[in-house]
Amino acid sequence: MSDTRILAAGLAFLVLAGCANDPAPNEQMRLTEQAVEQARAVGATEQVEEMTQAEQKLARAQKNMGEEDFKRARILAEQSELDARLAEARVLTQKSDKQLAELNARIARLRKQLGDVQ
Repeated sequence: MSDTRILAAGLAFLVLAGCANDPAPNEQMRLTEQAVEQARAVGATEQVEEMTQAEQKLARAQKNMGEEDFKRARILAEQSELDARLAEARVLTQKSDKQLAELNARIARLRKQLGDVQ
């Protein structure tokens, strides 16, 4: 009978240990902070909605890290990283579109000049 109790207690301990807090998402936090910095470096500002969301989620993730709510911190950090990458992509796309428009305008001017010469 006591062996059964010991076994039950051991199983209960293992179940509780499995429910323990997630490990600190240090690597994810590092990746997220890098993604936010990279988005800023290409020109993402608070005018880009995803950048605002990325910064807010990163701040909440950092708060959760301080509170040792690692599961929530990891989720917010992952979301923040994705928002920052989307903000970066949006800014780069806008810059590319602008450069393409400028090139098309130059080509049009050159064609007009060539047409005027002929």
